[in-house]
Amino acid sequence: MRTIRRTKAFTLIEILIVVVILGILAAIVIPQFTRASQEAQTGNVATQLQTIRSQIELYRIRNNGNYPPSLDSGSFDDFLTPPAGQEPYLRSAPRNPRNNSDVISAGIDTSAASTNGWYWDAATSVFGATRFDEELGQWVDDPAYAGTGVNAGATGAAANP
Repeated sequence: MRTIRRTKAFTLIEILIVVVILGILAAIVIPQFTRASQEAQTGNVATQLQTIRSQIELYRIRNNGNYPPSLDSGSFDDFLTPPAGQEPYLRSAPRNPRNNSDVISAGIDTSAASTNGWYWDAATSVFGATRFDEELGQWVDDPAYAGTGVNAGATGAAANP
């Protein structure tokens, strides 16, 4: 007669305890990754703004104080196709990391509903990222956003001389 061998296995309670522990760990760790992603987007847009603004100023200096006309038409064309004998100011049209758009809107636009990536206000020579409040360093469509309005003064763009 054969004897039945019982193999040792985990009990249901042991498995449930492990699942609960993993759930608690996930609840702690996942928000950390979300915050890191938002911080990366904020750093990315700040770097892009610095680069674009310096290229706008370089264009203005090389073109007798005139800003790139393509900014008013909503594109980066003047930065991508330079005059003969010059290098392009930008290798490609930058995209806003929040909405993946490279379109430029006329006038200051930091609203959360904007579908454009950037804004250019020709009257004040201000270039900025839509959906982004530079003073607070926050995205306006972020639930944690505590801003109460558009911040046009902290864009860092130079005014017309």
